[in-house]
Amino acid sequence: MGAVVGADIADPQIEHIHTAVAIVLIGIFQKVVSILKIKYRKFGHIITFEPTVVIWDGQFIVPNLKEIRYSIDNVLQMLRENDVFDISDVHLGIVEANGKLSVLKKVNKAELTVEDMNITGKVVSLSYPIVVDGKVHRDTLAKLNLSESWLREQLKNNKINSLEEVFFASVNMKKELHISLKEYMKDANKIIPIYN
Repeated sequence: MGAVVGADIADPQIEHIHTAVAIVLIGIFQKVVSILKIKYRKFGHIITFEPTVVIWDGQFIVPNLKEIRYSIDNVLQMLRENDVFDISDVHLGIVEANGKLSVLKKVNKAELTVEDMNITGKVVSLSYPIVVDGKVHRDTLAKLNLSESWLREQLKNNKINSLEEVFFASVNMKKELHISLKEYMKDANKIIPIYN
């Protein structure tokens, strides 16, 4: 948008009405695209990339780097921004859809935790999304050696009758299921706003 306005300011020959129309159309286009991304996940997948694993057990996954067009320099910089200076310290590195790198360090390289200090705390592990907006990720379930019947049984145990009630569900390697229902916090006005 800045380029459109800049062109109008730089060239007095251009009529302001054309610039105003262009700005309005760009704004409408951006709004439509964002609505479509939210409403239709497949559309969002087409115009953005999925979270992509680029580091596994201290090794770069080159085909995935090429697929998302990231250089090793990009990833190394993002590792440093995550306070990781040795790739061998990384168990898992994921480039998220927003372009940022999420890092899960190897157990022996992780920061000091409450468990290390013999204080009772919860163990953190990677969770895998298995239901998104009521749709089951069967491929993820299969890779975790789980079935859709296992998932339905877990939902039933949590008094959830239908997958349509589930907004998001994930499972970790301990087979612990986390469920977020569509109806939870339906009234977003109850959420306390956070300001910068």
